Amino acid sequence: MNLEFLAATELFSGISQDEIPEMLTCIRCREKEYKKDETVFRAGDKVSDICLVEQGSVNIVVNFYWGSSNIFGHYEKGEIFSETYAALPEKELFCDVVAAEECKILFMDMNSLLTRCADGCDKHNRLIRNLVSISARKNFDLSARMMHIASRSIRNRLISYFTTMSIEQGNNEFTIPFSRQQLADYLSVDRSALSNELSKMQKDGIITYKKNRFRLNEDAVNQ
Repeated sequence: MNLEFLAATELFSGISQDEIPEMLTCIRCREKEYKKDETVFRAGDKVSDICLVEQGSVNIVVNFYWGSSNIFGHYEKGEIFSETYAALPEKELFCDVVAAEECKILFMDMNSLLTRCADGCDKHNRLIRNLVSISARKNFDLSARMMHIASRSIRNRLISYFTTMSIEQGNNEFTIPFSRQQLADYLSVDRSALSNELSKMQKDGIITYKKNRFRLNEDAVNQ
């Protein structure tokens, strides 16, 4: 187990490498490796563990009634998933978790994590605070996405997202973390329609852009 890597993750922030082994025993951790396309959890499973990606990455896959499926989320090395379901162990998963590549997952028992040590150790409290912070950020990101896709028009969805990015980066010029396909998926629109709308917005003087670098012009607020 790579203690240096774990100490650098958001979940174990503020906990030293020397403290982590004891912490892992306290919260009943176990590791498991998966091959590409192997299932970590299936829809209908009940989950009691928080999962941290130690190597590789996983996809959250929603399977629809008629046989089609869609990737709803993606978690990279150092990120956690399943914490919401682990906190609500009576709820069944509505999606599959599938290895996007060869990966290693660290499973941590939620009940043990939320049960304070007998001596009320600070590192355990720190881990709980980190988990709450991560969960709060995820909820914030989800709420922001729901706000962006509330409009029916692609233009308004883009303006909503670009406005948020401008505010976050403190400048009307900003860089987005998505490719065109990823941005289309994030905003729940067709990629070709998205690209066409971006071209129209640039022609109308609302934005200027090159690859992932955008400038939100003043005229955007009046569109």
